[in-house]
Parts: sequence; C-alpha cells; structure tokens
Amino acid sequence: MGNFKEDIAKVEAFVFDVDGVMTDGGIIPTIDGDFIRRYNAKDGYALAYAIKMGYKICVITGGRGKNLEHRLKMLGINKFYTDCMDKITTMRRYFEEEGICAENAIYMGDDIPDLECMREVGIPVCPADAASEVLEAARYVSEYDGGQGAVRDIVEQVLRAKGDWAKNCEGVTPSSLVASR
Repeated sequence: MGNFKEDIAKVEAFVFDVDGVMTDGGIIPTIDGDFIRRYNAKDGYALAYAIKMGYKICVITGGRGKNLEHRLKMLGINKFYTDCMDKITTMRRYFEEEGICAENAIYMGDDIPDLECMREVGIPVCPADAASEVLEAARYVSEYDGGQGAVRDIVEQVLRAKGDWAKNCEGVTPSSLVASR
C-alpha cells in the first residue's frame, strides 16, 4: 500500500453497495413488495461516465427490487447482484470472472455487511456517514454522505488520476447508453 493518489491511478474496478452508499439509506416499501429509493443524479452521472470510459463497475447489495434493477440498468451497470447476503463470495467470483486484481479495486460500503469486502480490496472507501467500524476500515472517507455525492467523489478522483475525467468534454445520458448497446 503506497501513496493514495498513486494507488487510485491503478484502479481496475469499482464495487459499490447501494443503500447508504448510492442512497441515504432511506427506503419506502411499496404495496407490491418493491422499494422506492432516492438517488443522487451526480453520483449516477459519474457511474455512467466511468462505464462509457471503459471502467468496470459492479454493485453488490442486500437490497432488492425492480426499481433498483431498473436504475442500475439505466446507468449502464450490467454486473449487479441484488438480495445478496454473501457479498465476499460474490465479489471474489466477480473478480475471478473479470480477471480483476483485488489490490487494484475499490469497494465502497457503509455498514457492517461491507467489512469483509472492504478488507479484501486495495482501496476500501466509504461515505462520511458510514458506521464507525466501516470508517475505521476505510482507507479513504469521502467528505460526502451516502446518496449525497460520495460515489461521485471517488469515481471522479480515480478518473482524474488517470486523465479520464471530462475527457473531450463528452457527456453521457441514460438514453445515450441504451443507444450505444
């Protein structure tokens, strides 16, 4: 483990939890058994842009629901595991399938179920409002809370370190992602 800025320039993949990371952790159950979550548009933009630039992004979450899956697909995330209670096995399998070195991966989590995954990667990170155990395990703590820009913060830092942020002033929208497939 070296200098943080040098290490993030080696990142091959991002792995994210959802509730408390991509959202503020609040959920509203619907009558059909799904959930309504509130997402940050800037987080979503950063994720979609990173995918457009060729970065690997995976979501592993205990959360579930058609609305969640729809959101991830809209962003262009095609590697996601919902209703997952064994995050570490799932992450290891994902790394093996994709040929990713855990040392060059970021995992962003916010609570106790994320600790094993955070301990496995080279760059464990978390939102500012993560559980105290997670704050202690993180190599980097975003200044932003979950659902308030923490995802954008780490994605932007990595892409800037690699010279890929705002490259050619290209933008991305969910419709451009769907059209490019």
